[in-house]
Amino acid sequence: MRLLSGASHADIEERILFSDWVLAIGDGKVGLINDVDISLHIPPDLLIQSSGNHVQSIVDSTYPNMLDSMTDISYFQDKAILSPTNSMVDQINDYMLDLMPGEEKTYFSYDSPLTQNGNCDIVDDVHTSKFLNTINASGLPHHKIRLKIGVPIMLLRNIDLKLGLCNGTRLIITRMEKFILEGKVIFGSNIDEKFSYPGYLFHHLMLKFLSNFKEDNFQYLFHLP
Repeated sequence: MRLLSGASHADIEERILFSDWVLAIGDGKVGLINDVDISLHIPPDLLIQSSGNHVQSIVDSTYPNMLDSMTDISYFQDKAILSPTNSMVDQINDYMLDLMPGEEKTYFSYDSPLTQNGNCDIVDDVHTSKFLNTINASGLPHHKIRLKIGVPIMLLRNIDLKLGLCNGTRLIITRMEKFILEGKVIFGSNIDEKFSYPGYLFHHLMLKFLSNFKEDNFQYLFHLP
């Protein structure tokens, strides 16, 4: 309903048609379905014309003149690139980070089994730090994160609800130290507030591997909101 507030009659009709079309796709009422995928026609006005580099075309369309607008805090408030897979998110993030000026710093997580066992037959002894660093599951930050001053980020976990630092909070990196990151909130009631965060220690239960492990990491996903 908020998307329709203050909109013209023509905009309301257009958004309702788009909403109905998306819901019809989800319900399987649009397109030709086979055993592998669904073939459907996408209206031309929803398509981005690509010159060959699809990631570049998506970024240029969503964030035009990005390098000239990075000092404008409102530039990142109403834009987002959505992706169905984490691998595509990584490609877009890496491409956009390479475009941004400034010194880059790389942060790594420190992953280790929650318990150490003397018996080498116990499954926890198989889960070495090297193996845990390769896990890239939904809800877990990557083992390696690249950042620069001025880069927008999004919190992955609730840190302090009273301060508004919760899952989905968007900030811009303002300072990078060895064990601390500082960011400025760019959206919500605490906009322009700066917060500093040390690395956090989290325990994860991996049911698929029948193991607990702990992760010491900055809980950030580099994502242009």
